[in-house]
Amino acid sequence: MTETLIADALAARQADVPIQTRSARPTSFEPADFAAPSAREVNWKLSDLQRLAPLFVDEPAESARAVTVEVDAPAGVHVPSTGLDAPVRGEVFRPEDRPSAIAWKRSEDALHLRLPAGQVLEQPVRVRLHGTDATARSTAHIVIEAERDSHATVVLEHTGSAQFAQNVEIIVRDGASLTVLSLQAWEDDAVHAAAHQAVVGRRASLTHFVVSLGGAVVRVNPSVRLAGEGSHAELFGLSFADSGQHLESQVYLFHEGPATKGNVLYKSALQGAKARTVWIGDVLIGADAVDTDSYEANRNLVLTDGARADSIPNLEIETGEIAGAGHASATGRFDDEQLFYLRSRGISEKESRRLVVLGFLMEIVQKIAVDDVRARLIDAVEAELATMEVD
Repeated sequence: MTETLIADALAARQADVPIQTRSARPTSFEPADFAAPSAREVNWKLSDLQRLAPLFVDEPAESARAVTVEVDAPAGVHVPSTGLDAPVRGEVFRPEDRPSAIAWKRSEDALHLRLPAGQVLEQPVRVRLHGTDATARSTAHIVIEAERDSHATVVLEHTGSAQFAQNVEIIVRDGASLTVLSLQAWEDDAVHAAAHQAVVGRRASLTHFVVSLGGAVVRVNPSVRLAGEGSHAELFGLSFADSGQHLESQVYLFHEGPATKGNVLYKSALQGAKARTVWIGDVLIGADAVDTDSYEANRNLVLTDGARADSIPNLEIETGEIAGAGHASATGRFDDEQLFYLRSRGISEKESRRLVVLGFLMEIVQKIAVDDVRARLIDAVEAELATMEVD
């Protein structure tokens, strides 16, 4: 009897212990299987739950046109995807939280982009998503399928105002090379939660960008599984948070296959009262991922008092036969030596600070190979810096 009571007590206690590791999180296509998020869960404790609350409601979208979608792609790339059981949809995507399960359920038809096998698309495929109503909830499920030995770039551009829950399912088949850039240039009242899940095949590569500049609350969480031998992923992020903005990314990189390589670099700048960024980076090197090489880093530059940057890198290694693995995180203010160097050459303090911030963020911007997007981001960063005040 005593042993039974102890076992029951331990089971009850374990049931109350929050799941800490990313690989252990439950998945479900049914929103009811996920409780309403609270600050108790490790994946929600740093999020702005109050402003994200509309995305926790499992009801039909309030307006079918709350977010309009425009696709600019070569003929045959945008293919039909009707119904929750449409081909390819759900091949790799498994909702890990309530908003992504709602987005799955309420987006009966997916936007499916199929990049043709063996072809190189010289021009990027562009998907423009524009919110038309800041008070209306909307959802979307997007499938990006890079067929074997294809080479392409897909740009997802978000503008306007909306309450938007979104899934992005990315399949990079053997030998393919895919770049996906998600640009959040929302108006100041938009609320956006997105789950990006990707699987990369044998000798294939994925370059993934998350660029968040606009929106009241933006939460874009990329998850990448390097499943094939010799697969490779580079995950880059850039954000600039102003007063009252909450910009968040929780990154998961799972080295599953042997001889895989991964590199994660996210950078943020923050200015203004209650400007906040959140970055959580989880890397798992699985038991079969021998000869893996992995590194993740997050850098944050706090420009004014009242701003806050949370940065949590995590690394799990299940095999001792790796080429290398590491992680780093740094949050701070201006480098006094850099400022002194610039000011000693006759550059004003305000201009010196502008140059330091610009140089800090350009490391990410310069990696973007789409010329007009890169130029637009430089202009956007410059516009942010024009409002920077010298303490």
